[in-house]
Amino acid sequence: MKIALLGHGTVGQGVDRIITNRVRGVEVARILELPERLTDPRMTSRFEDIVEDPEIELVVECMGGLEPARSFIVDALGAGKSVVTSNKAVVAAHFEEFAACAQSTGASLLIEATCGGGIPWIASIEKVRRIDEVTSFSGIMNGTTNFIIDAMVRQGTDFDEALKRAQEQGFAERDPSADIDGIDVKNKTLIAACVAFGCACTSEFPVTGLRTITKADIDLFAAHGRTVKLLGRGVLRDGRYAVAVEPVALSSDTLEAHVPSNFNLVSLVGTTVGELKFYGQGAGMLPTGNAIVQDVIDYCEGRRPHYDFSADLSYDASLLRADYVLRTRATIEGARPFGPAAVVVHDVTAEEARRLLERACEEDAASFMAALPKEA
Repeated sequence: MKIALLGHGTVGQGVDRIITNRVRGVEVARILELPERLTDPRMTSRFEDIVEDPEIELVVECMGGLEPARSFIVDALGAGKSVVTSNKAVVAAHFEEFAACAQSTGASLLIEATCGGGIPWIASIEKVRRIDEVTSFSGIMNGTTNFIIDAMVRQGTDFDEALKRAQEQGFAERDPSADIDGIDVKNKTLIAACVAFGCACTSEFPVTGLRTITKADIDLFAAHGRTVKLLGRGVLRDGRYAVAVEPVALSSDTLEAHVPSNFNLVSLVGTTVGELKFYGQGAGMLPTGNAIVQDVIDYCEGRRPHYDFSADLSYDASLLRADYVLRTRATIEGARPFGPAAVVVHDVTAEEARRLLERACEEDAASFMAALPKEA
């Protein structure tokens, strides 16, 4: 089978190398690159050379970003060519459109590499849904922020030093905003909710990152037997769903509290299978490249995912409630003391907590917030 790569940067080169050296029966026949970077006879700067080539059956998008990735994916699917992508941003923004394009032409969209690094998260959700309703999911979905928190907990470093180490080891970009502000986890949470709940998940849900966490915050929660992790969460109940991304102060006896370095740990609950947990590396080019190639192999072996967004669900923010700790110099009405410069508010939704944090940040931009899960 002949395939084409869109992009030949770090990820694209890794995919090219793995397929060429390790995957029999698959040939990387064309590679889309910029005109000034055409260093290989397989390369072209014209997307038309790929989409109009009848011998190319599968297109692997390794470009990142929203455009031109979205247009290329739509055009490839529209031409009946299946698409593999690790681009979580473009899938989160256009998942429903891509699924409709694929269905209209009989092509397939394979997105395993968008979520969880090397963990087979999307495929596992799909497998559970063959029998069960997925009633909830949650987990550590970003290796960069977990690396930072782990360094702060285990080595006593402050946030800036831990972030610098993550960048030096290739776990964080030069501009780490998407990771530390929760945008990366938002995209993954949205995709997971679409697949797990069978709906077109709204993009309007509360998202809070870890940009303002300090070593003092880590120590405060440790004194209460807790460890902070950045989690993406979703709940489904009685035709209603809710999702959120936020720091959560987990009990130190949970598995999630001990996830080290750049690893991820994601969980789901099914109606008959109960709770399942999946663990693996969540940041780095090798885990992502592996997931892309796994999708290529799955396609070769006949796997054709189908994404259905027809579930008639309504969004209900009240499904995600917890107590929340805010470390801030601002005054939080109705809050009770929790520790030095920290207060706790009881039984509020993730949306209400996010609004509290936003108001606090107007007075104290360094404010930090974390949920206290009821089960902890």
